[in-house]
Amino acid sequence: MAQSISGVKFSFLTFSFLLTFALIAVSAVSVEAQRKPGATAAVAADEPSGSFHAYRGIQLGMTADEVRQKLGEPKDKGTEQDFYVFNESEMAQFVYDKSQKVVTISADFLASGPEVLTAKQVLGAEIEAKPDGSVYKLVRFPKAGYWLSYNRTSGTAPMTTVTLQKIN
Repeated sequence: MAQSISGVKFSFLTFSFLLTFALIAVSAVSVEAQRKPGATAAVAADEPSGSFHAYRGIQLGMTADEVRQKLGEPKDKGTEQDFYVFNESEMAQFVYDKSQKVVTISADFLASGPEVLTAKQVLGAEIEAKPDGSVYKLVRFPKAGYWLSYNRTSGTAPMTTVTLQKIN
């Protein structure tokens, strides 16, 4: 059924098409805004020379057996992931794909001090803290096939999480 609005006939199909087009345009603008300088996510063409690519000798693509051989028995062992507790302030999770290869490395530090990885150690550069003192940055390395993030909470006992994940 067509309706006349200001002398122009609109059908439901025309309206649906225009609504869909508007939503796609808004999505494209939103994605582009996320890629502008100063955004928390960045895309790098190549892996920068100072970036983090291994944690305690474990790299993406290693097998679960290689992880366990290098780090010992995990606190929680599974076919899809292993969870390690190194001490009361450092732990890590290794996620495996169906072929038992590492696809995600996530390390958590529950304190501050020299044992905690810094943004410079992870990303090769310092990151400006937000007004509350927290820090976050995610960088994608499409040519290298992974993304890397650094996240530190604010407060007197900040938690720092470093995540390295394979891009599917």
